[in-house]
Amino acid sequence: MDKIDCIVIGAGVVGLAVARRLAEAGREVLVVEAHPAIGMETSSRNSEVIHAGLYYPTGSLKARLCVAGRDALYRYCDERGIAYRRCGKLIVATSEAQHQRLAEIAAQAQANGCAEVTLMDAASAQAMEPGLRCSAALHSPMTGIIDSHGFMLSLQGDAERAGAVFAFGSQVVSGAQRAEGIELRIAEAGPHAGAGSAGDADAYPLHARTVINCAGLWAPRTARAIAGLDEAGIPKAWFAKGNYYSLAGRAPFSRLIYPVPEPGGLGVHLTLDLGGQARFGPDVEWLDGDRLDYLVDPNRAARFYAEIRAYWPALPDQALQPAYAGIRPKISPPGAPAADFLFASHGSAHYLGLYGIESPGLTASLAIADHVHALSGALA
Repeated sequence: MDKIDCIVIGAGVVGLAVARRLAEAGREVLVVEAHPAIGMETSSRNSEVIHAGLYYPTGSLKARLCVAGRDALYRYCDERGIAYRRCGKLIVATSEAQHQRLAEIAAQAQANGCAEVTLMDAASAQAMEPGLRCSAALHSPMTGIIDSHGFMLSLQGDAERAGAVFAFGSQVVSGAQRAEGIELRIAEAGPHAGAGSAGDADAYPLHARTVINCAGLWAPRTARAIAGLDEAGIPKAWFAKGNYYSLAGRAPFSRLIYPVPEPGGLGVHLTLDLGGQARFGPDVEWLDGDRLDYLVDPNRAARFYAEIRAYWPALPDQALQPAYAGIRPKISPPGAPAADFLFASHGSAHYLGLYGIESPGLTASLAIADHVHALSGALA
C-alpha cells in the first residue's frame, strides 16, 4: 500500500489554502478532488465578496477567522497581483423598525474588531449613493470583491511549487482508521461528488498519516465513510441553495448594498463584479436531500423585485435575468441559528474534518489554513 504524509480531501478554496499552508510547512501533501479541476462547487458559485467580519458572534471562529483572513487576503492579493477592489458596502435600513437591528450589527462589528464601521443617517448614505433609498445605513469600508478564480489558481500554484500533488477526478470511496494513520480507498469519481457515490471495486488504497477533510458539501458524508471515527460528533448536512440574478444594464452604485440580514442569509443584496456589473442574491432555498440543483427558476425573480425596490426604487421592470446558483454547506437546519465553523477530529489522532464552511469561508480561507496547520500539529 502506498503511504503519504498528508491527504487533503477537496480542492475548493479552503482545501487549496490548507494544502498550500501544509506543503509550505514541509508536509508531503496529496490533494484528492472528485471534479476535474479546482473550485467547481461552492467556491465558484458565490458573490466573490471579501467580508469585513461584521455579523458573526464575537469570539466565534467565523468572527475571528474572517477578520484575520480578510487582512491576510488583501495582503496576499497585493503581493500576487490578484485582482480585487476594496469598494466598501452599505447595510441599509429601509424603515425605522430596522434601526435597532442596524445598531446591533454596528456594535457586533466593533466587538469583532471592525473599528472602521460607521453608522450614518439617510442623507449621508444617499450622498455616497444617490440612487439609494434608506432611513439609515452602516458603512463598511473594508468590504471588497475579488477575482476568486484567480485567487484559487494562485493557491494551487503555491501548493504545487511547495511539492503538493493534485489527483483530480479521484474520489474517497471509503476509509478506516489504522494504528499509524488512516487508510483511504480512492476511485475514479462517479457522476456525483461525495464519498460513497463511486464504486469500490476498482478503488486504490492509500495510507495517510494525516487526513484533512475539506470536502465542503460532502464533508459529513466523507467522514461517515471512514470507519473508526466517532460518528456521534459528525454533523448532519443541510443544503441551502442561493439563487443569483444579473441586472440588464448597469446599476447606479459603486458600493455593495445589503439589506438588514434575514434568517438563513444576508438578504437579497446587490454585489458588483470587477467589471462593475451588478447581480442580486442570494436568496435562501432549502433543498430536500443532497441532490445538487443549480438551475435558477426565472419565476423566483418576482419576489426579488419587491425586496430590491425597498432600497433601489428605480429598478426597472423585467431587468433581472437568471444568472447562477450556489449551495451553502450548512450544518444547522432551517429555522435554527447559523452554526459556527466546526473543526473536529472525532477521537482520531490522524483526522481533522472541516464542516459548515459557508460564508465567510472564501474571505477566511488563509486564516482557516493557519488554524488547520496549528490543529494538525497536535495530530500524530
